[in-house]
Amino acid sequence: MDSDAAAAIAIWKEIEASESYLVCSMYEEAAELASSVLERLRHGHHDIDRDMLESSAMVLLQAFNQLPTKTPDILNQLKLHFVSLKAIPTLVLLTGACFQIAQGSESALASVQQFLHDFLNGWSLEHSQYSSVITEAASRDQSPRFILPVDEYLQVVELYALTLLATVQKDVDLAISWVENASLPEENRQGLLRSLHSMHSSKSTILSQSSFQQSPTNSNEAYPLKEQSVSEGLPKALKSNEKYRSKEAVTKLSERIEACFWCFRERSKLL
Repeated sequence: MDSDAAAAIAIWKEIEASESYLVCSMYEEAAELASSVLERLRHGHHDIDRDMLESSAMVLLQAFNQLPTKTPDILNQLKLHFVSLKAIPTLVLLTGACFQIAQGSESALASVQQFLHDFLNGWSLEHSQYSSVITEAASRDQSPRFILPVDEYLQVVELYALTLLATVQKDVDLAISWVENASLPEENRQGLLRSLHSMHSSKSTILSQSSFQQSPTNSNEAYPLKEQSVSEGLPKALKSNEKYRSKEAVTKLSERIEACFWCFRERSKLL
């Protein structure tokens, strides 16, 4: 067995050990070991097994998500352990962003919005895939080029535009503007715009109904008590609808995160 193979086996054993800590709810230990592995991989050859990066990063994210004092630092940890945002595996990036969105605080949402915006910016659509040159690593790796499949890029786009901007932050106009100007396959762009315009139309309809019912020419005196209740309830209905959308979005995020949870790797990777 050559030295590279032996080193790979040693790293996988450490990753499995960090996963075992995670299963045993030893989150500090899991985070510390996963962080150590990531740091060594970061300073190793940039062609290192991508599965190692993804596996150790997923342990780190799950451990931090279980440590209340460290959960707000999830995205900073990803920035710390990868040479560039573009180098973060898509599954890891999506999971970290979902954890951050699920926190729901204004600062968390602002942080993940900037994080996703920065990730999505700087890719070029070439020959049915996205490519990006990581200039941050130029001094060490001579500006490595990263390739991202279109479907993975679109997963991040959907999380950013549909889930974060339009649903959670309720800024449909910003989401539409971003999608209109983004480098996207035209078919996918139109699909996203249809979804966003549908959300925009739904909100506008409720607002216009509320405005009509409460206009001076439609005073409460002209309506029976039942209709007055409907009129007065429209603003509440709008607010409830927004809360429902946000709750639904967080539920979908939880389902997405749940699908990412895993702790044991196939032992064949060690062979």
